[in-house]
Amino acid sequence: MIGLLYPTRDCAEDDFTALAGCLDARPGVEFAYVPWARRVVERENVQNAVRELSEPDRLVATAAKFTTSPRVVSWACTSCSFLDGVAVAKTQTDALTDALDIPASSTSLAFLAAAHRLGLERIALASVYAPEITDAFAAFLAEEDIATVHAVSADAGSDRDLATWDSAQIRDLVDSAASSDAQAVLLPETALHTAPLLAELEKLAGKPVLTATQVTLWHCLTLLGRPAAGPGLGALLAHPH
Repeated sequence: MIGLLYPTRDCAEDDFTALAGCLDARPGVEFAYVPWARRVVERENVQNAVRELSEPDRLVATAAKFTTSPRVVSWACTSCSFLDGVAVAKTQTDALTDALDIPASSTSLAFLAAAHRLGLERIALASVYAPEITDAFAAFLAEEDIATVHAVSADAGSDRDLATWDSAQIRDLVDSAASSDAQAVLLPETALHTAPLLAELEKLAGKPVLTATQVTLWHCLTLLGRPAAGPGLGALLAHPH
């Protein structure tokens, strides 16, 4: 069982369960919802709200609400785990491991692990975030020697808005981010429904496309030493790693 800490209820959780059902390992997935400390009303409040949401004590308290006993847990929110850099992201997962005595990851750390697994040094970002948040993710990647050679920032709305995006909107975002200088395209948003599109997105980009759902589940299973693969699910999941 994979335990996923999630920021907003009813915002594309079904993308995780759909992808899990396509993997050879067929992992079970359970969600626990991290409560927001404040209401995000104005754009300038977003980063403060995200930081409060990601406090290690808040994550640990939420992890205690799992009704099963997960064998691995992940903080499945990209922006909440990269905003203040790699060291802070590891502080979040270390707190979960210490409290639960199981492996822990986050979507942002999973992106790093997946990029290293594929040997990526130059990537393009298909970001739904505002430009300053996109820049923060590029800086996060740069800490691990992964250069962002091209980025687009859709500056989209809330998680709820993103969960309603159709396949054409997702394809357009990936297409706009594609760059001949990049070895892959990264799509860092857990609220998007990308599981049915993985093969199509890679064909469109002509290179690997790493999505938040994909890397989160892949890294969880990797931490358990279990194979994570399935047909038509992109380069990362083409073969057990």
